[in-house]
Amino acid sequence: MKRREPGDIESTWRLTQTPYSFFGAIGAGLIVVGFCLLLLWHDPLVFWNDDYELSVLPVFADVARSWSEGDWPLLSPYSWVCGNLAGEFQYGTFSLFVNTAVVVIWKSPLTFPQQAAALSITHLFVLAVGAFLLARDRRFSIPLSIFVALVASLNGWIICWGATDWFGALGAFAWLPWAWWGAERALDRQRTKWRFLWSAPFVYLLITGGFPYTVLMLLLLIAWLSIKSVGQTRTIRSILPMLFGVALGFGLSTPAWLAILDLVHGSARELQAASAHWQWLVPPAALPGLILPSWTAKWADFSTHYVPHTATELSCGLVSTVALLAGLIGCGRKLVRQIKWELPLLLLVLLLAMLPTAGVFRWSFRWLPFFHLILGLCAVEALRSLQDPLKPGSSDLASRFVRLASNPGALGFVFLVLTAVMMASLRVGGRYAFPLTWIFLGLAALWYFTDVFFRNAKVREWIPAAITFLALLVTYLCIPPNGGVPKYNLSQMLLKPSPLDPQRLYLSIYPWAEHTYRIEKKLQPVGQIVRPGSTSMWARLRFINGYSPIRPAGVAREFATTIHGEINPAMGDYLLNYQASQDGELALLGVDGIVVARELGVVPQPASEWEVIGSADEGRVFHRRGAPFARVRSVPSIDSRPNEQFVSATVSRVNDSRNHVETNVDVPSGDRPALLTFSRPYFRGYEARLDNHKFAVTSYRGLFPIVEVPAGSKGRLTLTYRPSWLMWGSGTAVACALVVILSFFTAISERIKARYRFLGSSRSSITRLSKRPAPPPSMLR
Repeated sequence: MKRREPGDIESTWRLTQTPYSFFGAIGAGLIVVGFCLLLLWHDPLVFWNDDYELSVLPVFADVARSWSEGDWPLLSPYSWVCGNLAGEFQYGTFSLFVNTAVVVIWKSPLTFPQQAAALSITHLFVLAVGAFLLARDRRFSIPLSIFVALVASLNGWIICWGATDWFGALGAFAWLPWAWWGAERALDRQRTKWRFLWSAPFVYLLITGGFPYTVLMLLLLIAWLSIKSVGQTRTIRSILPMLFGVALGFGLSTPAWLAILDLVHGSARELQAASAHWQWLVPPAALPGLILPSWTAKWADFSTHYVPHTATELSCGLVSTVALLAGLIGCGRKLVRQIKWELPLLLLVLLLAMLPTAGVFRWSFRWLPFFHLILGLCAVEALRSLQDPLKPGSSDLASRFVRLASNPGALGFVFLVLTAVMMASLRVGGRYAFPLTWIFLGLAALWYFTDVFFRNAKVREWIPAAITFLALLVTYLCIPPNGGVPKYNLSQMLLKPSPLDPQRLYLSIYPWAEHTYRIEKKLQPVGQIVRPGSTSMWARLRFINGYSPIRPAGVAREFATTIHGEINPAMGDYLLNYQASQDGELALLGVDGIVVARELGVVPQPASEWEVIGSADEGRVFHRRGAPFARVRSVPSIDSRPNEQFVSATVSRVNDSRNHVETNVDVPSGDRPALLTFSRPYFRGYEARLDNHKFAVTSYRGLFPIVEVPAGSKGRLTLTYRPSWLMWGSGTAVACALVVILSFFTAISERIKARYRFLGSSRSSITRLSKRPAPPPSMLR
């Protein structure tokens, strides 16, 4: 008999396991969905917190509106501070998946909390499926692959931050297991020369997902895979398909990363305080939280204050940490040889989560989801190493003792007892130690007894996934997953503009939202007057304020706005007292509405130019007397060009769209040009054209665009946002997309031809056999 080659065995395994992998991946995703539904049953607002309320949901409402109007959501007309959605990066402007999910979800009649839940659960499903496939390709069983999916998608950091607060983190990390899976397939020399295609689309989706930290994780992963592959094959050529696929993925996402690189330059993000690099590091004292999440240590919060904080971010469902420790204790060198590449990566990522950041990056604990994913993979290797050849349920006393000493459930019980004793002696249990500690001890005992006394090996294989599911569920039921961030009572009434006017541009002066409007301070619905963060986008109200971590707009620096959209109180007092007149800076911007929170006593001056049009418990609304300012105005002079005078042009038929402005302009003949100001935030990349003539677009101190139109000009003037990064990035993305599409169809064509050749050769063999003469009857006897 012909001996089967390793490649044939591998191909046969892939062929037979593909249907199981597909259904297993869908099953893993549905288990995660069921887990989230249980959390929603316990707390319908679990996914509705902080950034989701002030930023993510209102912006995505505007994104859905933009697509329904036929516009690409590069810019938003409803916030100056958060006016460049592409440059903010976290909103996935260039991600096909994010935009599709947003459009579909916003077509459904859901409330705000339900929209947030649908968005997060969709991406958690994707994350679970990707983690399952990554584990399955390593030839782990379906139960153990589901275990990896649960750890990757339901760990403490993902649930407490990614899925309930920072959507960009979840939107990008959901594709990291997929990118890892595709990269490992590109390294597999048993596959065809077109194997580089596996990683390209997932790298694109990861980068456009909108989280710079995940891009760092991807780069570290690619470097690690390259070193591992070269170390195993002793040739650098082995990594070329993977690197080419990753390069294609970066090419497909070029507009996204070029946008943030361009707009972060000169933004307020570059001016962040050095203390931000020391916030939210994983303290070494918190590491016992990997076993018992109620462990409380002092973490540096957003204000660099060291405050007691439960280690919920380190929660991984008990099994991962215990299994790895048990494997290292029980198997030692054997396990280290099996995970000799993954173990250094695991320790490196944990170290990065504990070290201060640099540059525009901050909050190093954002490395934790990557740590949990690697930990899950290492834990499965440990569980496989700990498999006992003895039959379950053996009555021999010595056999029982050996099983007890090497059983991860028993060791988990011991680790929990030791952790609980340390927690009690050091008084770091916090208010959630009971009943969580006792429940975890019960789960560890259940893990041990089911592993020892269940005779069916296939049933025993499901125990780690089941214990992980229960441990994580109990953790989030006992410890609120949103303890580190505020909640606000924002009602559906924010969809209506009343009592504000959509035709006016407002400046809102209010105190720090997280200290003033959180539920602990105000139980009643808030925001109808002051519209904190980017909530003005829900009702199509034009505001200077907006939520922006990058703050690329000049007005963000000029008015000293915070990330959450508040104006510095001293700056607000100055603007309303000295810049609110008809000749002041606010008038130049086009501000003709002022909102002042009840907690602040300032009013716009001079009082003769303003009138109160609404007052409520939350604050007062002031309108400048007269009609709202025009969106495009011709001004005779401007203080940024003090020695120049301009003629007044006739401006009519203004079409102020999202990404461009069109207006008819008629400039009188003579020796003086006209100067047009546009009431929208200025960003580098605006172009102005009048018929076939191109005019320079400058800005007033980086605040709003201005265009000088020559004397005697007449026609339709168009101001369009078309930055160089968008043009070059789009061209590169299209070129890479063509390479991917052509390569894909070529690979499919070659596969079909190979199949036909195989079928043809099979028919020829059958025909030759049929033409052979029949053996004589004597031979048949």
